[in-house]
Amino acid sequence: MKVHLVSLGCARNRVDSEHMLGSLQAAGLQITEDPSEAEIIVVNTCSFITPAVEESIETILEMAEHKKSGRCRKLIVAGCLPERYRRELIRSLPEVDAFLGTGAFDRIAEASTADSASPICMLPDPETPPLSPPHAPRVRSTRYTAYLKIAEGCRRRCTYCIIPKLRGRQRSRSLDDILAEAREQIDSGVKELTLIAQESTAYGADLKPPINLATLLARLADLAGQTPEDRRPWIRFLYGHPESLSDDTIQVVAERPEICSYFDIPIQHASPSVLRAMGRRYGPEEIQKMAAKIRSAAPEAALRTTAIVGFPGETEADFSMLLELASEIRFDHLGVFLYSDADDLPSHRLGNFVDEDLARERFHQLMAMQAEISRDHNLKHIGLSLPVLVEERIDEQLFAGRTATQAPEVDGATYVRSLSLSPGSFVRTRIVEADEYDLIGVPE
Repeated sequence: MKVHLVSLGCARNRVDSEHMLGSLQAAGLQITEDPSEAEIIVVNTCSFITPAVEESIETILEMAEHKKSGRCRKLIVAGCLPERYRRELIRSLPEVDAFLGTGAFDRIAEASTADSASPICMLPDPETPPLSPPHAPRVRSTRYTAYLKIAEGCRRRCTYCIIPKLRGRQRSRSLDDILAEAREQIDSGVKELTLIAQESTAYGADLKPPINLATLLARLADLAGQTPEDRRPWIRFLYGHPESLSDDTIQVVAERPEICSYFDIPIQHASPSVLRAMGRRYGPEEIQKMAAKIRSAAPEAALRTTAIVGFPGETEADFSMLLELASEIRFDHLGVFLYSDADDLPSHRLGNFVDEDLARERFHQLMAMQAEISRDHNLKHIGLSLPVLVEERIDEQLFAGRTATQAPEVDGATYVRSLSLSPGSFVRTRIVEADEYDLIGVPE
């Protein structure tokens, strides 16, 4: 049988999807990119915010059409949407044959072969299944880059976030398991390993004895350093937290050339009152000190963050504090989210909601300011010679790739003008043009 899988949401979901594909392939199913050819269609969903819920439902209904017009005999919905809404989905989505929560990814092969007249619902406790072993079957969706999940779940209780309910408490993988998987990925030709978790900078705090992200990064840098220089992969991490970013982690990133000088530390806001309402236990002074410490240790580092506008109770004065902080720190990359409300979030009970049009106006104001800051940062790259990981050919004379200060999928790209380059290779590139988000260069 043929199976088609649609993966929605973040990079953490991507890893779950790749493991599900590995399990299905190991069970004898053939993977197809064409849903009209598939007897089984799987949609791995996201339900983090309202737009993600809407996208998930739209995709499910779109895939359900293949049960009428294609070869599809079974539609499986997995991940965060069934975990969040559980059995009420059965009533609202009768087109679906099986629902798998976030604790049931390892049962995808069972769900694909089960024969049942009524919908199958697999919703175990998200903390029940063991973390993926290093050699678990996996079908990567990218050839030269790979996400490496180092922990699952979250120990925090931010009032706007549903993740602890969907994924459970933080559970870190062992250092040995991560290193074994990293070696396997590097041996397969991966040129960039991106560490991900709900809070990557809290890695290892729950292990006995505890270890930290700095230790893991140093060991991964040692592993990468054993690879011939022309094939030596980049190491980077995403999804940090201001409270758990340690001085040791900053130092190891600054000292080890195998680790990208890149810090992804979502701050979410700058107003003390909004941060308290969010359940974030720091203020603007701590954020400024963190940024100064990073830039002192690693002046060439890129600093990325995200912020939420329109949080319940956010006043014009609160928003001005966010604008001021972003203007002072001048993040290299900044993503902005509109607050997304739902009645199962603690923040819903705060009331005092911000008008949607006003929130959107603040969104555009912050993004416009950041575009100018990003342009200024990028213009400073003109004339520099930087290594670029080439990822794809755009046309006969143009290739797309990234520098070490551009993370996959969330930042801009570096376009290299050339007649012949090899995707998956590092190319020393002289930057000749820049705009708000992208760089353009030529090989040296």
